[in-house]
Amino acid sequence: MLFNKIETVIFHKIISTSLGIGYIGKGAGTYAAIFTCLLWYFLQPEGYDQKLAPALVTLLLTIQGVRSANEVEVLWGKDHQRVVIDEVAGMCITLLFVPIKIEYIIAGLVLFRFFDILKPLGIRRLEKWPGGWGVMADDVLAGVYANIVLQIIIFFNIF
Repeated sequence: MLFNKIETVIFHKIISTSLGIGYIGKGAGTYAAIFTCLLWYFLQPEGYDQKLAPALVTLLLTIQGVRSANEVEVLWGKDHQRVVIDEVAGMCITLLFVPIKIEYIIAGLVLFRFFDILKPLGIRRLEKWPGGWGVMADDVLAGVYANIVLQIIIFFNIF
C-alpha cells in the first residue's frame, strides 16, 4: 500500500514538473514552453491528422495536469513554481491548428509567455480557482488568447 502511494507521488511529480523541468528554478515555465515548442516542431510526423492528434494530446495533458497539480499541492503548496505542466498545456493550446512553421512557433511562444506572465483580460482571476483547476485554467486561457492572436497573424499573412 505504501509502495503504491510512493509510486503515485513520484508519477505526479514527474508529470507536474514536465519530466523535471520544473526543478530548474527561476524561468522554469519559459523553459517548459520552449521544450514544448521543440517537441511540437520535431515530433509531429507526416501523414497524421494535423488537427485531431494534437487536440487530443493537448486535452489529455490538460486533464492530467489538473490531476497532478492537485496531488502535488499537498506537498508543495498552491501553484508552486516547480509545477510547469500548465505551461506545457498552455503552449500546446497556443499552437493548435497552426501550421508547423518555425516563425509561427516562435511567435506563439512569445505570445503565450506575454499572456502567461502579464495575465491580462481575466487570466489572473482564474488562478484563484481551487486546486489543479486554478493552476491550469490561467494558462489554458493564456493559450487561447495567444492562439487567437496567432491565427490573426496567419490570416493576414503578417510573416
